[in-house]
Amino acid sequence: MKESTGELVAALAVIVAVGIFIAFFYYTLWPIVKSNFDGSNQCSRMICEKCTNPSGCDTVTCYQKGHFGEEEYGHTCVFRG
Repeated sequence: MKESTGELVAALAVIVAVGIFIAFFYYTLWPIVKSNFDGSNQCSRMICEKCTNPSGCDTVTCYQKGHFGEEEYGHTCVFRG
């Protein structure tokens, strides 16, 4: 009986540890990953200005038409050449 109780306690400890890991990932790491993905995906669909700085640019302003022909809006994206 003592052996099965010990195995049950070990199984519960593993379940709690996995639950904590999943909660940490979902509430801490996932928002960072998702915002980075959304930002890079959004920039790939935009029309960007040309780099006017002779020494190179780090970021440029990009524009995209809104839905139903609304006015364009700007967003700062990493310059990709």
